[in-house]
Amino acid sequence: MIKKMALTGAIMATLIALTACTSDNNNSNAAESDPSATVQFENFPTYGFDLSNTRHVPFKGITAENINEVGVVWTVDLKTLDKDVKNGNQSYPVVVDGVIYITTSGNQVFAFEGATGKQIWHFKPGADMAKDFDKAGIVANRGVSVGEGKVFMLTIDNQIVALDQKTGEMVNSVKIADSIEGVTVENGYYETTVPIYYKGNLYIGSSGGDNGVRGFVSAYKASDLTPAWDAPFWTVPPKGQDWLANSKFHGGGAVWNPVAIDEDTDIMYFAVGNPAPDFYGKDRPGANPYTDSVVAVDSATGKLIWSAQEISHDLWDYDAAASPMILNATVNGKAQKVVVEGGKSGQWWAWDAATGDVVWDGIPFAKIDHPEPTPEGVLVYPGVLGGENYAPETYDPATNYVLIPGIEYPSIMKSAENEDFEKGFNGAWAFGTALGETPADIIPYGTVTAIDVNTGKQVYQNKTKDMMRGGLTSTDTGLAFYGELDGKINAMDIKSGKVLWTFQSAGDNIQAAPAFFIADGKQYLTFTSGGTKPKIHVFAIGGDKTQGSAGDADNGSVHEAK
Repeated sequence: MIKKMALTGAIMATLIALTACTSDNNNSNAAESDPSATVQFENFPTYGFDLSNTRHVPFKGITAENINEVGVVWTVDLKTLDKDVKNGNQSYPVVVDGVIYITTSGNQVFAFEGATGKQIWHFKPGADMAKDFDKAGIVANRGVSVGEGKVFMLTIDNQIVALDQKTGEMVNSVKIADSIEGVTVENGYYETTVPIYYKGNLYIGSSGGDNGVRGFVSAYKASDLTPAWDAPFWTVPPKGQDWLANSKFHGGGAVWNPVAIDEDTDIMYFAVGNPAPDFYGKDRPGANPYTDSVVAVDSATGKLIWSAQEISHDLWDYDAAASPMILNATVNGKAQKVVVEGGKSGQWWAWDAATGDVVWDGIPFAKIDHPEPTPEGVLVYPGVLGGENYAPETYDPATNYVLIPGIEYPSIMKSAENEDFEKGFNGAWAFGTALGETPADIIPYGTVTAIDVNTGKQVYQNKTKDMMRGGLTSTDTGLAFYGELDGKINAMDIKSGKVLWTFQSAGDNIQAAPAFFIADGKQYLTFTSGGTKPKIHVFAIGGDKTQGSAGDADNGSVHEAK
């Protein structure tokens, strides 16, 4: 359970909540207070900080020398602002001109003045919009994109929503199914990912691979939410064709997390999930491209440039789940632009960004032992959580290190005996592939692994008490920040791997990486926490150093609607 926060922080949160609740859900205080009018800002403008997804900020205000002076500036329990906010928050904050934009599970959106915590606006889907949310069986959302004066979000039931950036009022919404036939919750599709804005377009992926959907990436015009490509890029063939010729099911291949875009070349890169059915491959023969792959396409047209598969004919649910990063790195002593990604397989790859040629091939960062699943069940390392799940890596150009958030937790995987093992609803789980109970004496934990991009070798690996579900963000002062499932936030020296600072927040289940921003020359750290009391936290030098009590490090499902 989450304990009460320290008195000072509690009073501050209460005052903020009281102030915020005086405004209507979809109304704005922006007319009363425009923070951009008098203050200079440096932003965290998109999911990965930059479109390359490096999550490395060039800010130098928080250092190893002053990290112990960092404390809480403000924090808010989101359920005090709206009792209908769902559990299991996984939102990655975006900060533009001093305003923090976050989502909640259940597709609410909040805009806060970053330095003070004042609520600027709050969007809550109406009953008509939200009527199908519960059908998805999952309620998580990972954040927004900001562009052209609008805030964009994908809803759990496959809608694209555009909100006015200043007021939070609805500008437009469309159903993805209006342009891509069959993209409905009834067919196993849902959306938890962050749309990415670039050059007038929004780029989206597709969730639901384990439900046996047909995965895709697509582009929409930010101006009116109409399709920007002639057709989606489909990650698997149509049902009944090619390697699905003898299958009753669609092939999976979801694109769970945001794309990366090279602004120099307009090439877009994305990671593709596992084929379906998960642990049974008899009726999907061959390599099953483009599943478990990183794919490069022309962002203007969606046309294929190259693809690289991590796991051929996957039988273990080894998605390439986390977003790729584009790095201008040193490799074998020479400058080279590469694309890197760590898979749920517990391996890490690097490819030449232009050609897709392998640079580093499947460097292990987790225990790997995966026999073929059987109907009786086998113990498999990594388990279905990875490896590296959706949690993003970060890249530090000073050391040339990539830091990988890892999970060490095996699974008992059970295959079906044949294609007749249907359960009565859509998807691969309906087909009969299933998980057994992991032995109780196996205790899950996490890792942070540093890999030198120059050599492809592991520099160090730190063990964390709980699985790494949130990911990392680094700064120009040689620090990397990450949260843990019990609500702790940590700062680590990137070069040595030594943890320099740990702060117990008044939340639990940190399942998203922090963001940084600067307001009037002062650097701030912000992140969300989930659990049963979803919160947003903002830290800075000079903040309240009173720490909270350890939260509940729930390793179970974070997607239940409560």
